[in-house]
Amino acid sequence: MRSVVADRGAGRGAAKAQPRNPLRVAVLMGGSSEERNVSLASGCEVAAALRAAGHRVTSIDSAVGAMPPALERKILDSGIGRAEVPVPSAGDPNTLRDAAVIASEPALADADVIFLALHGGAGEDGTIQTLLEVAGVPYAGSGPVACALAMSKDLTKRLLRDEGIATPGWILGSAPGSVVANRLGLPVIVKPVSGGSSVRLTLARSAREVDAATEVAGGAGDTVMYEAYVEGREFTVGVLDGETLPVVEIEPVNELFDFDCKYETGMAVETVPARIPEELAGGLKSAALKVHRLLGLKHYSRVDFMVDRQGKTWCLEANALPGLTGNSLLPKAAGAAGLEFSRLCERICVLGRDTGARRGTW
Repeated sequence: MRSVVADRGAGRGAAKAQPRNPLRVAVLMGGSSEERNVSLASGCEVAAALRAAGHRVTSIDSAVGAMPPALERKILDSGIGRAEVPVPSAGDPNTLRDAAVIASEPALADADVIFLALHGGAGEDGTIQTLLEVAGVPYAGSGPVACALAMSKDLTKRLLRDEGIATPGWILGSAPGSVVANRLGLPVIVKPVSGGSSVRLTLARSAREVDAATEVAGGAGDTVMYEAYVEGREFTVGVLDGETLPVVEIEPVNELFDFDCKYETGMAVETVPARIPEELAGGLKSAALKVHRLLGLKHYSRVDFMVDRQGKTWCLEANALPGLTGNSLLPKAAGAAGLEFSRLCERICVLGRDTGARRGTW
């Protein structure tokens, strides 16, 4: 087990000396998933940090196309969910969607590397990654299969179970609240099987609440998953280039680490490095690396855990494209390791470029 050793830097987004070989980076963000606003926030933060580090950056919304600088500034100034940037209707002749963006945007073809700041939907389930592979464009992050595995909480949990990594019990597919309560106990987590950012996630305390939560989780036509609730302490571990970042402990203001707690300032206490015994920290890091490798993840990821009242560790899920907003956990962990934000983004870009070069995808 290894931990990241990084150069000490200044704060998030601090300007750096001009790099010897500036990269041409296209930051792909937005899209049409329910996590669109989170993705836009991540992407604009990444673009600003890379520019501050001296790289040539183009920002592209995968649902629309190239992003005007004024809109980037608006998103950066407004924060997550406050700068509403609607997705044009499918009938809009100026709309470029997924494959059309990749085929039509010159900045993507000309870039040394694509930085994927996409969350949810086609941006994180392997679809966009497949399109980039077919186009022969080098990109940072995990490949199509690894993304698909990590995005499906059911497939992830099956692999964890088969590998002997403890994960809370679950049921896949809509079921009556009474059946869920009987099999998994109460309270229980109800959520879309492929959702992210805690969107449409509910902690249900009765069979009636389970039934109501099922309607919410499946409201967009998604498959519903029920997961046994683990009471205890919540932790997350980032992985960067095959090495672990410091463990983060998360103490949300709300009962769950929900959307508000993740993205609203002051809604969670996040301690990094976590104030826990070395044995527990080492165990969490070892488990995170094991999950990262089991799913075939690449370049960077984040793995989430609960430690119950008896001290047992439970793996909840892995994130192939973790958030990179001002409130996100991976940048905070990297900062605790001495890797400030622009250097983190730069390092991820170099990993993507070098992987593309080895594949010959130029």
